[in-house]
Amino acid sequence: MEDKILRKLFLGFIQIHILHHAKEHPVFGAWMVEELKEHGYSISSGTLYPILHSMESDGLLHQEKKNVDGRIRKYYTATAKGISVLEEARKKAYELFKEIKD
Repeated sequence: MEDKILRKLFLGFIQIHILHHAKEHPVFGAWMVEELKEHGYSISSGTLYPILHSMESDGLLHQEKKNVDGRIRKYYTATAKGISVLEEARKKAYELFKEIKD
């Protein structure tokens, strides 16, 4: 039960993390899974891709397909809306973490 609750809570953090990197450079699913793993998030590609698609549908990410070694890879970059949402999320997160840090 607690895992399910924590997973729902961390979903917002994961989306902020995706936006952060997608603002810096194009990201793709396998790279993002490894990046999140480095920060303690255990997320499968089967969980990540629906998040990426949802964020794309919401206008936060833009997808571009590229041929890499004969395979099509989907790269995601933050849109102007995504960058705006990221900046607002950073402000809100900062205020929240200042309050709950102890």
